[in-house]
Amino acid sequence: MNYDFSNLWVEKWRPTKFDDFIISDENKSIITTFKGKSEIPNLLFTGNPGIGKTSLAKIIVNDLLECQYLYINASDENGIDTIRSKVTHFAQTKSIDGKIKVIILDETDGLTVDAQRALRNTMEEFSKITRFILTANHRYRVIPPLQSRCQSFDLTPPVQSFIKRCIYVLKEEKIVISSDDKPNLLKYIQSFYPDLRKCLNELQKSCSTGKLLLSEQKNDEVLTLIYQEIKKKNVVALRKALIDHESAFNNDYITLLRDLFNHIDNIETDIALKKHALLTVSEYIYRSAFVVDQEINCYTCLIALSEIKK
Repeated sequence: MNYDFSNLWVEKWRPTKFDDFIISDENKSIITTFKGKSEIPNLLFTGNPGIGKTSLAKIIVNDLLECQYLYINASDENGIDTIRSKVTHFAQTKSIDGKIKVIILDETDGLTVDAQRALRNTMEEFSKITRFILTANHRYRVIPPLQSRCQSFDLTPPVQSFIKRCIYVLKEEKIVISSDDKPNLLKYIQSFYPDLRKCLNELQKSCSTGKLLLSEQKNDEVLTLIYQEIKKKNVVALRKALIDHESAFNNDYITLLRDLFNHIDNIETDIALKKHALLTVSEYIYRSAFVVDQEINCYTCLIALSEIKK
């Protein structure tokens, strides 16, 4: 079945060739060497969501190696049974053309620890005929024995290449950029870095009329309001401020915490107080990788900040 992605920018502009992929020069020089070869090492791609980890994995198997491969989303199929059945079954048989086969395990950090341990043994047992490409948003969630069996790459793109790609898409889509929006365009694009997928989605939303109409950026105002309520130690008003202004930061509480960190860092205040506040925010940014409800995590962080004594 053929799908029409012409109206969906993130799919329309998803790279399918390595030459179109945004990557650092160092990583590019290494991965380029895979082209034309009959094998690759086991690979681990890490970094933020939306930077192209899955896209690069598929480019390697389809464009560089042109080999037989199996794709599994490990966040959906994260148990040991997946490793014992699907992964092992595919890994233990030789390919029809005699080339190595590749298993792409997307979001490997979503596998249970038992599943990761079983995967370690499978990688070793069938290493003569099968290679693995693992992706993970959080490298620390991948057990060390798996990490040591892979060559690891942080795929965070260079910021200038990120900006150029977005500008290129806007030009190819023939989007009209008003004179009022031009000064703010770069700042707007950079606000989504390094998540290219999210940036393209937001740009497409802003171009629904064929013209780029950037929504008024109220994030700084929200941060100022929140910080004022923190200083007043008004926890009820803090919760209300979060809920009332969710649309200003697109309900992205993780990004809001990061922006709050930078906001506090730029404020002139007592050094000891600033240090304590920054450490508090960084702790809750770390916790955001584990919690179920990001809004509650963010609100708890604001309460903790309000309790810091001057």
